[in-house]
Amino acid sequence: MRKFLAIVVAIVACSASVTLTTASSAAAADRAPQCVKVRKYFNKGGHRYVRLTNLCTKRTSCFTIVVPHHRDPHGSLPKGATKDVRYGTTQEPRALYVKNTPC
Repeated sequence: MRKFLAIVVAIVACSASVTLTTASSAAAADRAPQCVKVRKYFNKGGHRYVRLTNLCTKRTSCFTIVVPHHRDPHGSLPKGATKDVRYGTTQEPRALYVKNTPC
């Protein structure tokens, strides 16, 4: 009886881990690759900029700059490029973060 119970517990544990692995793989498939990296935020000449780098060397990556209470600027970076992106003036709020988006 103990042997049977041990086998049942092992089967339940294995099926739970397979379910979790499948769920995490499905969630990762829905997300865009995390290629765009923020290098720094800065102000220059009354405008706000963010310096972005595309860490993916084999594909173009797309991004959205999230700014509260304003339209979110978006764009793309060629493979392996670094670019300063202007997203507003110094009177407007600073960007909260940069989100990787599918192209």
